[in-house]
Amino acid sequence: MLWSLLPYLPLGLLAGLLSGLLGIGGGLVFAPLLLLAGLDPHQALATSTLAIVPTTLGGTWTHLRSRTLPGWGCLAIGLGAGLGAGLFSQLGFGLQGWHLLALQALMYGVLAFTIRPQSSLAVVATPTLNLPGLASVGWVAGLATGLLGLGGGLVMVPLMVQVLRVPIHLAIRFSTLAVLVSAAVASSTFLLDGRGVLPVGLALGATAAIAARWSASRLDRVSDVQLVWMLRALTLLLAADSGRRALLLLVGSSS
Repeated sequence: MLWSLLPYLPLGLLAGLLSGLLGIGGGLVFAPLLLLAGLDPHQALATSTLAIVPTTLGGTWTHLRSRTLPGWGCLAIGLGAGLGAGLFSQLGFGLQGWHLLALQALMYGVLAFTIRPQSSLAVVATPTLNLPGLASVGWVAGLATGLLGLGGGLVMVPLMVQVLRVPIHLAIRFSTLAVLVSAAVASSTFLLDGRGVLPVGLALGATAAIAARWSASRLDRVSDVQLVWMLRALTLLLAADSGRRALLLLVGSSS
């Protein structure tokens, strides 16, 4: 399996670039790739979570070294993400593969129509951090990681920007940290119950980590409007892909 994935490793670089730039974990690239490689949905989503850990570690390390992450905010969102991942990583076995993919499609579709450019929001330059709000957002990330094998960045960033009024660049940095915590917690569960394929996850994640460090260090060079439109384009693309895969599985299981 590992050698068969080597031709796909350039997509690991793509996942890393998106992770560092948009605060996502890379699961949106990893999960379809692993399904294409022949893993079933439960294995693919669990292995995607394993790959997210080294991917987001690269970006988080860059942000911590640059001292652009407030300590109390990190603690709040990290705690919420860890608790959410620990809870929801136990629930995936109760759902069929098409259920998981349909939930992905629904989540992406809602986000695509709710993300708005930063210029249309009243965001202060130096906000007072809402620590309970950040913990709640982290908990949502834990749900996305533990149940769907996604880092949750595409959920967290819009929530922080639109609900908590966090500037988008800071929201992306918080998101990267929260994804790292939730993926690390969920991965331990997936490894213990045998859903994740560790060598494959590490191979993809190590490749992505290199690109994530590079793109995270250049985050401030991208404008708010460009970041929001990239997030919107990704969610539309992924909603269509997840919906298509869910429909194929549903039709196949009923025939």
